[in-house]
Amino acid sequence: MASDAGTAPLASSEEFPSTVWKEEDALIDRIPRPIAIVGLGAMIVAVWHLVTMTGMINTVILPTPAQVWTQIVTVGTNLVTGGYMLAALWITTQEVLVGFILAAILGIALGTLVGETKFGARAVMPYLVAIDTMPKIAFAPLFVAWLGFGLESKIALATFVSVFPVIVGTASGLQAAEESAHMLFRTVGASRLQALLQMKFPFGLPQIFTGLKIAALSVMAGAITAEFLGGGKGFGELIRVAASQLDTARVFALIIYLSLVGLAMYGTVVLAERRIVFWQHRSATE
Repeated sequence: MASDAGTAPLASSEEFPSTVWKEEDALIDRIPRPIAIVGLGAMIVAVWHLVTMTGMINTVILPTPAQVWTQIVTVGTNLVTGGYMLAALWITTQEVLVGFILAAILGIALGTLVGETKFGARAVMPYLVAIDTMPKIAFAPLFVAWLGFGLESKIALATFVSVFPVIVGTASGLQAAEESAHMLFRTVGASRLQALLQMKFPFGLPQIFTGLKIAALSVMAGAITAEFLGGGKGFGELIRVAASQLDTARVFALIIYLSLVGLAMYGTVVLAERRIVFWQHRSATE
């Protein structure tokens, strides 16, 4: 009893405020993501409607949201019923898909050459950097002259525009392996090819997929630009014709459907990244 009386009770942690400083989220950051996305979109449409209805901008230049929605329904109906727009969208989709696949193959191959060999880093990389600094769209007439007015020239420009992020992502990813991993592979006597395939590529996959995601976003611009300058029967040609007729509402609608194709491609790359580089996302959520 005496010992109990002489012992001071331990203070609970609740009696002392935490000394760890935590930054509180701003009020706007507490809004749930779906509500934030829908709310921001509604605000943009409201401002857009206000600008066009008050006559601040002529509707020939900037159509009203209602006009654009009408064209979205018209284009969607044509796509669903298998009209000429569906054939045009399929042509553009082929250009984008093939261009992206070629950009991924060439980008990973050249990135491996640059990141894995001194010759690639010293001799090849300066040429790649020099080409990357050039305005790539200016090459469109050359691709048309070399490959003609068919799909080949559009695919070539789409690949050319989107390949460089993959090269950079692969080259930097191959340097991402930790020194302890290098020491382990040297200790077990692994060959250079084994180290590349079993160590460097797995460590570099996050950077490689970053390059692929950038390529998925830029490949559409290359394909549509090639259709603008080199003719064709894709969505780019439909946009060019609508713009020449000052049908800006139709232009907006066509662009929106193209963005859906681009989002689908980007989402496919993100899904592949989550399935292949699953350990990165697992550690990020823990």
